[in-house]
Amino acid sequence: MIVLFAVFLVSLLAGVPIFIALGGASLVFTHFIGEIPDFVVLHRMAGGVDSFPLLAVPFFILAGNLMNTAGITNRIYDFAVAAVGSLRGGLGHVNVVGSVIFAGMSGTAVADAGGLGTIEIKAMRDHGYRDDFAVGITAASSTIGPIIPPSLPMVIFGVMANVSIGQLFTAGIVPGLLMAACLMAYVTWYAHRHGIGRDQRFRLATLGRTFVRAVPALLTPALIIGGMSFGVFTPTEAAIAACAWAMLLGILLYRSLGWRQIYRITLDTIETTASVLIIVGAASLFGWVLTTTRVTEALAAGLLSLTTDPLLILLIVNLLLLFVGCFLETIAAISILVPILMPVILKVGIDPVQFGLIMVLNLMIGLLTPPVGMVLFVLSRVAGMSFDRTVMAVLPFLVPLVVVLGLITLFPSLTLWLPTMFYR
Repeated sequence: MIVLFAVFLVSLLAGVPIFIALGGASLVFTHFIGEIPDFVVLHRMAGGVDSFPLLAVPFFILAGNLMNTAGITNRIYDFAVAAVGSLRGGLGHVNVVGSVIFAGMSGTAVADAGGLGTIEIKAMRDHGYRDDFAVGITAASSTIGPIIPPSLPMVIFGVMANVSIGQLFTAGIVPGLLMAACLMAYVTWYAHRHGIGRDQRFRLATLGRTFVRAVPALLTPALIIGGMSFGVFTPTEAAIAACAWAMLLGILLYRSLGWRQIYRITLDTIETTASVLIIVGAASLFGWVLTTTRVTEALAAGLLSLTTDPLLILLIVNLLLLFVGCFLETIAAISILVPILMPVILKVGIDPVQFGLIMVLNLMIGLLTPPVGMVLFVLSRVAGMSFDRTVMAVLPFLVPLVVVLGLITLFPSLTLWLPTMFYR
């Protein structure tokens, strides 16, 4: 077992892609123990991605790409400006509200940061906001994307933990709105401290006009969340419906999507999907090796020997996930840690839906922390700032996110209220 972890850690430190580090470590281990045939290794990797719920992955990725390319993000941003741009620190609030709306379409933080982030940072610069504040609030608000449904990380967690994806999606609504409220409270405090005024006057006519333009886009979250909540379709079918709706808007209503754009979007989706699924396959093999060698049982027993108090277990798990999130990509971290942590979570009576939200939020915070925070790299490129300066800009905005993490850890009802109402 030392060989498995040694090869994995050395590969990571050497900068090897995560799927090669996971798969390579597993293959080296199986070769050394000499008891597992090669075809079993291939079977386990294929089995890791042979799951119906995982079909939602390419469709949610495609839906997000279609939304970005079809110009829907501009309509969302204009409506958010009209709604909250009149508050002090207006464009900071617009940043958060825009991310909440876009969260109901993309399901990924990187799509939010790369799509809306480009518009938001430019607008805030044009209105005289400091670059550090613009980049910080854009990064922090992008993490709302995978919390409010749909959510790509929650699909992966649901598959790995055998938990209802519909319940996970519904559980994310209240924490996602709580994240938005805390970030807007931080923006208000920042605006008062630095004397930032309002960016425009509130005009009901402007709000009405931008709302009408944004209505088709705003219907997307209602289509996805409402359809799943009332049992019209499964999460996978919801992803397909979101793609169909996005194409309808882009091709027929807005006329902003042509065959050339669709071809490029398709290639981007295939590339992103392939990278996600190959990580899932390699991580499934890695997790299977840990399970068959009873390492997960030993780790679970070791954790339970420290304490059996659910709250202390969650505190330890939070610290572990925050640390892991600094070094591992989200999908890989979920795929590796779920087989290890789920036995402990179930043993002490923690609801797996609550744990799913806690895990995803922890790993979203990891996207904002060096050395491998993906959102940091995206916004560094978008804003034309150095990576070090981007990191320093984002650090203060981690406080509201950690506060929300503490709240959903201490108060399970924040995550379980809606799933209980609709599913239990």
